[in-house]
Amino acid sequence: MFQLNFVDREKEMEFLERFYRKNGAQMLVIYGRRRVGKTELIKQFVKDKPHVYFLADQRGDIQNLTELKGLVADYIKNPLLKKADIKDWIELFNEFSKSIYKKTILVIDEFPALIESNKAIPSIFQKLWDTNLSKTAIILILTGSSIGMMETDVLGYQSPLYGRRTGQWMLEPLRFRDISEFFPGYDFQDIIKCYAALDGIPLYLLKFDKSLTFEDNIKQKIFTRGEYLYQEAEILLRQELREPANYFNILKAVSFGRQKFGEIARFSNIDHSLLSKYLDNLIKLKILKKEFPITENRETRNAHYIFSDNYYMFWFRYVYPNKSMIEEDMQEGLLKKIKDDTNIYYALIFENVCHQFLMEQNPKLLQEFTKIGRWWHKDKEIDIVALNETKKEILFAECKWQANVNAENIFLELKEKAKHVDWNNNNREEHFAIFAKSFSKRADGCFLFDFKDMEKVFKGAR
Repeated sequence: MFQLNFVDREKEMEFLERFYRKNGAQMLVIYGRRRVGKTELIKQFVKDKPHVYFLADQRGDIQNLTELKGLVADYIKNPLLKKADIKDWIELFNEFSKSIYKKTILVIDEFPALIESNKAIPSIFQKLWDTNLSKTAIILILTGSSIGMMETDVLGYQSPLYGRRTGQWMLEPLRFRDISEFFPGYDFQDIIKCYAALDGIPLYLLKFDKSLTFEDNIKQKIFTRGEYLYQEAEILLRQELREPANYFNILKAVSFGRQKFGEIARFSNIDHSLLSKYLDNLIKLKILKKEFPITENRETRNAHYIFSDNYYMFWFRYVYPNKSMIEEDMQEGLLKKIKDDTNIYYALIFENVCHQFLMEQNPKLLQEFTKIGRWWHKDKEIDIVALNETKKEILFAECKWQANVNAENIFLELKEKAKHVDWNNNNREEHFAIFAKSFSKRADGCFLFDFKDMEKVFKGAR
């Protein structure tokens, strides 16, 4: 049984263990957005193994080097090294490598902080690896929360470190199926709401009080001055972005459903050439993603920009536009103000949950999906379309954040919209599905899944 703050990391742990078992030196790169659980993953991995764990920061090159020197000296039990006047990375690692007689893990957490203090760090570590460390039994793990820097300065083709890594892993948020482990007393609907507000970020999930109702958690943990989740999104973005005001306007636009490039430009009043750059940066930060109709290729201009992180979406939809009310402790008034809109918001997140349901267990709808996503064309849209391109099978699904749904009516509408999907026309096998809280009327020829069905699948997938 995993600890509450360390769930569903089996694949990541297996990845690390697999490289640990290999012979020879290894350089592993682990990265992902802040608060996603990188440090906890690494600590769980190294806890019973010979290791040195070093958390880099922005104090400067000499201070980081001095701290790491002390940690290395303690590990190799060399008090003289601790007192030595070493001000050079290469000199320190030469001393370290002389003492590595057994497999040893060296973790440099938040490696980008070293690069910010010394732009030559990638070149220095390339030289260290090529001339020294690659000939030892070291497992060097470089982690980072600055996704852009990790992908450019560590993994990128232009980086001096390019080609040195032996493995890399981008740590993703927890999946929906794991959220219930944080809130054992919540019903399925409230679990979806928690996911809608916090995504699968372990630290955020732990900030909620499982003894409170979901609404009270929103009121006390997000809509209250001084609370961690009230300011977290703003703090993180100001750390990452140079012109936060423009980015904030863009994210507010997308949070309220302006998903097309032109819609975002009109809402944010930002010039098209600048907007393209801003959107690209937000995609690199994994805050937004660019989505295309599932049956079209990525060359089409028919793209939507959507959030890839529910916490940011919730924050920009409900916190950012209402900060004055929160600062004046008007939580009850804010909850009433957003009550109707939250149903629209939860319906959007419910689509993502249904998508994950199909990926967790394909319930005999198709043998396998080769593609799955949304579809739209002009004024028509289908929540989920899944394709088996080999067998020319297609699944159309609608997701209704409603109870007592008349499936028969929805099924008729869905079949009509499906006629407009241009994919292997006249030579495809069609399947249909509807998701809802509950159903008042069934429909022949259509798979139906209510909350009870979904909860059973997600519980079985854990």
